[in-house]
Amino acid sequence: MNRTIYFIEGDGIGAEVWAAGRPVLDAAVAKAYKGERSLEWVELLAGEKAFKETGEYLPQVTLETLAKAELAMKGPLTTPVGKGFRSLNVTMRQTLDLYACIRPIRYYEGVESPVKRPQDVDMIVFRENTEDVYAGIEYAAGTDEARRLIAFLRDELGANVDAEAGVGIKPMTAKGSKRLVRKALQHAVDNGKPSVTLSHKGNIMKFTEGAFRAWGYEVAAEEFADSVMTEDAATAGGSKPVIIKDRISDAMFQNVLMYPRDYSVIATTNLNGDYISDALAAQVGGLGLAPGVNMSDDLAFFEPTHGTAPTIAGQDKANPGSLILSGAMLLEHAGLPEAAALIHKAVDKVIAGKRVTVDLASQIQGAEVVGCKAFGELLGENL
Repeated sequence: MNRTIYFIEGDGIGAEVWAAGRPVLDAAVAKAYKGERSLEWVELLAGEKAFKETGEYLPQVTLETLAKAELAMKGPLTTPVGKGFRSLNVTMRQTLDLYACIRPIRYYEGVESPVKRPQDVDMIVFRENTEDVYAGIEYAAGTDEARRLIAFLRDELGANVDAEAGVGIKPMTAKGSKRLVRKALQHAVDNGKPSVTLSHKGNIMKFTEGAFRAWGYEVAAEEFADSVMTEDAATAGGSKPVIIKDRISDAMFQNVLMYPRDYSVIATTNLNGDYISDALAAQVGGLGLAPGVNMSDDLAFFEPTHGTAPTIAGQDKANPGSLILSGAMLLEHAGLPEAAALIHKAVDKVIAGKRVTVDLASQIQGAEVVGCKAFGELLGENL
């Protein structure tokens, strides 16, 4: 009863959070199933470790292996800002068609939050992962490519674009939008969630973000008519279990702060999803406790939502919680929910005990700071 999981250690703090987190996942499975089930970890190379060993940041064998896999995990990977190679994360998402980035956000008792009612935050963000500005179609200001594109926009389409502008293209399709909303709606129906909110900026970007909204409602009407209704239908007395609604993305930030109980499942575009999921994580303790998964129809690729944190790499300061909770998501997905439940209870116990990593200690009065390794050990002891 082994489950094979491919893993990429990651850059920066990746090695530390893996060393602290993986034993917790193994111990949870062993305890929950009394040794009858186990995880078989197989390492793949990507990022700086891959470059040192192979001369490539993303070896082809890694992509080929993941293309045939069902379960994988990774640590954070480095992407230089404004220069250097393209994002490895984006490349893997597009190459492997990991079209849904799914991030559950909930509050852990004892963490001090900047908001009044963090315990009301219990949401899951479904973020489209392959289109929008993250598709990577952009040209630097002053380059021949940018000038040629600007000339076409001005001369052929009549657009008013400065000749020296940098230019990015924001592609969005019915296929990409609908499959993301479909997954969010299916999650709500399967898990008894009360609503799915489409978050978009369709009032301004009418043919991309506005189309995302329209396509989302189409999926609900065409494929979920028996279980999903609009807000207007609910107001008129409808009794279907799931309500689909939409909010302008800037208003959405205000609403999740002021009325968090009104939101359960959020389906949104790529850039908006990046913003809102990090903002929600800040309401409940930060990215150190924020898990995530990128999914295709075949592969579930789990990863922490934080970055490589190079300024603290190698100092035993990192919080392995995001990776461990991503692992708990993996266990649930892999049909090992009892092990996942043990991890969630352990996180609650350790935070209540106020022995936490520095990022959490800064939010908990009277907390004792422990290192990355020690925090992982505490979670293991409290399974």
